[in-house]
Amino acid sequence: MARLVAFDMDGVLADCESSWVYVHKQFKVSNEHSLHAYLRGEIDDLEFIRRDIQLWRRKEPGITAERIEEILSYVPLMPGAREALKDLRRRGFKTAIVSAGIDLLAQRIARELGMDLHYANGFVVDEQGKLSGEGVLRVRLMDKGSAVTAAGRAVNADTEDVISVGNSRYDISMFERSSLGIAFLPTDDEVRRKAGAVVAEKDLTGILKIIDSRAHR
Repeated sequence: MARLVAFDMDGVLADCESSWVYVHKQFKVSNEHSLHAYLRGEIDDLEFIRRDIQLWRRKEPGITAERIEEILSYVPLMPGAREALKDLRRRGFKTAIVSAGIDLLAQRIARELGMDLHYANGFVVDEQGKLSGEGVLRVRLMDKGSAVTAAGRAVNADTEDVISVGNSRYDISMFERSSLGIAFLPTDDEVRRKAGAVVAEKDLTGILKIIDSRAHR
């Protein structure tokens, strides 16, 4: 039976709080209003993505996916990410990104780290590669657990064969679909309480000792 480690991306594999916010900062815009509307249930995930894209299009009409990809090329990997993923591959684990962040960054990181699967959100482009304004929804922020389950099915791993690594309350649903949830640099007490283990140092190789300790129980 395959074993799977599912990673959140932003703040875990990528050393940035949010790939969406990273792009917003390049254009000197904020999505705080949309975030609060989303958390109040006034807009859904797709509308949240649309509003983010519109912020960029107002600043740069005709913006392309290639332009976003260029901006995201500067997002650094989390310290220890290369070493941790190399070790997991050596042990025979399958690995996946499960993120409500931007798919262009997920694709880059999955490629650089030799990961097996990546689930993230994106945008519709026209024939010239320009953003149409519409989004592509693959992972709901409040239900990332469903994507973890899909990743497990893709590699023939049941819930008891899955470990999830996240950092925020939005990752708790990942933990709930896994045998073990690891909170990496947890951003709040809620995710810390819901996790089975915590890594408090900014070094992703810290998850390896936890995985080892569980394997030998």
